[in-house]
Amino acid sequence: MRGAARVGFCTNPVWLVGASTTFGSETGEERARFSSADQPDHVLFTRCGNRRAQRCASCSHEYKGDTWHMIMAGAAGGMKGVPNSVAAHPMVFLTLTAPSFGTVHGVSCARAKLCTHGSRPECATGHGGGSPELGDAICPDCYDYEGHVVWQYFASELWRRFTIQLRRELARVLGMSQREASTLVRPQFAKVAEFQKRGAVHFHAIVRLDGVDSDDAFPAPDDRMTTAHLTQAIRQAARAVRYQPPSLPSGRLPNALRWGRQIDVKPIVRSEGLDGRLSDRAVAAYIAKYATKATEDLDAGASPRPHLVRLRDIAEQIGVAADQQSPYVLLERWSRMLGFRGHFSTKSRRYSVTLGSLREARHQWRLERIAAAASEPDAGEVESVLVIGSWSYAGMGWTSQGDKALAIEAARAAREWRDSRNTKGPDRGEGDVR
Repeated sequence: MRGAARVGFCTNPVWLVGASTTFGSETGEERARFSSADQPDHVLFTRCGNRRAQRCASCSHEYKGDTWHMIMAGAAGGMKGVPNSVAAHPMVFLTLTAPSFGTVHGVSCARAKLCTHGSRPECATGHGGGSPELGDAICPDCYDYEGHVVWQYFASELWRRFTIQLRRELARVLGMSQREASTLVRPQFAKVAEFQKRGAVHFHAIVRLDGVDSDDAFPAPDDRMTTAHLTQAIRQAARAVRYQPPSLPSGRLPNALRWGRQIDVKPIVRSEGLDGRLSDRAVAAYIAKYATKATEDLDAGASPRPHLVRLRDIAEQIGVAADQQSPYVLLERWSRMLGFRGHFSTKSRRYSVTLGSLREARHQWRLERIAAAASEPDAGEVESVLVIGSWSYAGMGWTSQGDKALAIEAARAAREWRDSRNTKGPDRGEGDVR
């Protein structure tokens, strides 16, 4: 139990073998020595850090909490070193989708017409939310599977170009030159990717307008900058951005990539006094949820759905046919993600704190707790130390099924206790994973 607790009851911990020695940084005196050979299983366990709940519910829960803090800090401020004033900045919740690659089974299929191959949807009234056909191509021969895979492969590039175009459109909306606008306003964002039933990713993002100040990390924008300006600039940028991908190994030149017609932009307000509007707390919880859940409902490698299997096969075929100089040479590696090779959670540099800084703060807190427990009540400041060690990877997982079952059950109980404590607090909202 003590070993499992040290790694947060991780389902699949990493094994490390080696040793480390701790010295006083001022005196150079040896303070302690640690070796994995002295441990009960002769290895040192450390967390796997996997964000997917199917792989490790404990590490996924911690990642989700860190993501919530990162998103919430940039949306509401007042935490993690981000000032309260950011909540007053123009801010929106944006959803960008992929374009259509062919007609798929949806909630309403009645409008689908007979295609050139003679295919007609078997359902005239549509599907329920749990229907296995939901998202599958009505006519696989008409569906552009290659175009779908190519769009996924370059989706991150399309997003990058969108952020560049957004700065241009902001200047145009404000009636300024790009150079002038760049000295007054700077867009910041945090986004996650989510798979739709049809196997196409779409992006959810918080986009915030900041000012420009070398002495202030979160300056307020000029008073002339409003949420309406940001909304208009986003819509114009999303419609304007295009990217022409390179030719496929077969010689086919894919269509220019663009965003789908469904572009949703909603203003974000403080949690207090919502009046039915979208709150910063709700958006933070939503994005944190999909930062860990984005691939949980879509594992093309194990899915029996022919639509997803065909997308995976097309991605593999393109990657295998590509030579070493082709930009598609890595596509086979991403076939299980249906060609999507981007990060599922990203942010701009100055949106808020980083996940790394949150992990470091948690690590320092634990060290301080350990030092406080080891110190005498009247001890003064704890001496800084230098740790020198050598560690190597030795495997993963628990050494017995009993240990694994114990860790999984303990992690479940710990999560339920934390969640019940958080939701019962006076200032907790639904989805708050602190």
